[in-house]
Amino acid sequence: MAFLKLTFRPGINRDQTDYSGEGGWWDGDRIRFRLGQPKNLGGWAKATLFTFIGVCRQLHNWVTTFQDNLMAIGTNVKLYIEFGGNVHDITPLREDTPLISPPNTDNSITTLAGSNVVTMTLAVPHGADTGSYVHISGVVGPIGGIPASDFNVDHKITDTGANTFTFETQTVATSTAGPAGGVAIFVSFDIAPGYPIATFGYGWGTGTWGRGTWGSGAMNPIILPQRDWWYDNIDNDLVANIRNGPIYYWTRGTNLTPPDDRAVLLSSLAAADGYDPDAVPVKVMQIALSQQDRHLLAFGAVPFGSTDPADFDPLLIRWADQDNWTEWTPTALNSAGFIRISRGSKIVRALPTRQEFLIWTDERLYALQFLGTTDVFGLQEYSENLSIISPRAVITAANVTYWMGQDKFYAYTGRVETLPCTLRNPVFSRINRGQLEQVVCGTNEDWNEVWWFYPADGALYNNRYVVYNYEEQAWYYGNMERTAWLDTPLRRYPQAIKPVAPDPTDPVCFLMNHEYGTDDEDLPMNSFIESNDFDLGDGDQFMLTKRLIPDVAFNGSLTENPSVRMQIRPRNFPGSNPFPDAADTQVVTGTASGDVSVSTHTQQVFYRARSRQMAFRVMCDQIGVNWQLGIQRLDVRPDGRR
Repeated sequence: MAFLKLTFRPGINRDQTDYSGEGGWWDGDRIRFRLGQPKNLGGWAKATLFTFIGVCRQLHNWVTTFQDNLMAIGTNVKLYIEFGGNVHDITPLREDTPLISPPNTDNSITTLAGSNVVTMTLAVPHGADTGSYVHISGVVGPIGGIPASDFNVDHKITDTGANTFTFETQTVATSTAGPAGGVAIFVSFDIAPGYPIATFGYGWGTGTWGRGTWGSGAMNPIILPQRDWWYDNIDNDLVANIRNGPIYYWTRGTNLTPPDDRAVLLSSLAAADGYDPDAVPVKVMQIALSQQDRHLLAFGAVPFGSTDPADFDPLLIRWADQDNWTEWTPTALNSAGFIRISRGSKIVRALPTRQEFLIWTDERLYALQFLGTTDVFGLQEYSENLSIISPRAVITAANVTYWMGQDKFYAYTGRVETLPCTLRNPVFSRINRGQLEQVVCGTNEDWNEVWWFYPADGALYNNRYVVYNYEEQAWYYGNMERTAWLDTPLRRYPQAIKPVAPDPTDPVCFLMNHEYGTDDEDLPMNSFIESNDFDLGDGDQFMLTKRLIPDVAFNGSLTENPSVRMQIRPRNFPGSNPFPDAADTQVVTGTASGDVSVSTHTQQVFYRARSRQMAFRVMCDQIGVNWQLGIQRLDVRPDGRR
């Protein structure tokens, strides 16, 4: 008998049939390729046990001159700073009623026996909505058996009236009490939360109202977009904006800011600096700092001279004075200014590169370059008739910019190119087009990978990924729930956001370390890969196999006896079911399922299978296993034509 070496091209190809892709890999999950051979992904675990309220789609990491390693994490509800496993809530306060204090809050708390729902009654209207967050301090307790520590924290408002609101405490009241709490209670309200996902519906003013008689026209749908944050660091500090919202600024200070210091409106700092606060854009799509020339730019903004968010121009680019983030009034004595993109309907994303900003509209790619003249910045059109599927579907790796379009992948290397993809059909045919703005992108530099996470099969949050390995020029994909990803040299591991959404409208999330260990937190990785069908000669004869000589390494495994399971999957026709369907084949192995365990010292495994074509499959669901395939040898011989 002769040995057939099972060698396969790197990458998974689902854009052709199983049989026509002979010599390649057909399917897999939680695998990657290294030096042409498949192996399992690195594991992941929680970076901190803190539960972040809401869902995050962008991470930003920087190190201050005080050597603080800070991570900005903005969700649809909160804005956080994470450092050393500690989490700091810097969510801006509402600018209309940022603080309500004595005497309007004196003895304002009432409890109900047997309930953890507490009512707070103020002497003035508060303007907060159900679902908003309120910070309470100065309560003297206990009240109704609930300790003061239960009151003096952040709370989610569960119901509201004009002057009242309710919230829940961890402790259940033992008696009905109040109004009580003392005369030094302070109450501050966070900015209102946004939507965790894009929400579609019909709203007041979008239908027939004001257009004639009731029922004379069709209701028009409205889209309530998901809330996203954009951020950048200015030296030690953080500048951030809600997408299509205002600009905020958080100051690190000379000592690490205490937990009750929040981000504030940039316009309030402008007033303190003696500049016109009304010149700061009140609505911005994306904020970013041009590091080379130190200009703070707003991509998509309200025009200069307007303080009305309704005047928002999605193609307008504005910038503040050089090295002066609070001066937005253009004069002959500063470099503040603006420029407008002439084509397209909106700016989707601006990405800083080494010498320019790449700017995507909904149909074109532009470059914004610092000129150093009185014009300050200039625009250049690079390409037309292209698309980008979401604002965060683009990344630069190894000096090449990659992004996902509406139906293909692109690369910019000095010119725009379509990126050949062997997984185009399964990705774009299954993606949830009602949640395209969920798509996020990131790199894994150690493995030469670009990752895209996207929602598929009707999922409301990202539940799948597709990876392009630019070193191997290979594609692979699988299942994983991540809404944000950041690989930064400032942190030991790539970090990502894992959402937990038992209720799609009220999610929480965790910060995860990736390439950490071998497992899915405390569970096995559950990785597998399966080859395309292969045959002997032209496939006009049967082949018989009796044994397999495995070649697999377990370097880096954390268990004493690591192993994988291998299968030979025979069938006679491309349209027939593979083993264990015994209609066309006979298979004799040591297990009922047809797979055999292969460990470090396994020399050979015995199969008996006869068919026209076969596939090879490797699986691992064991804790602590790190595996990589080599070249397997299959003992086969021709066995007739019938």
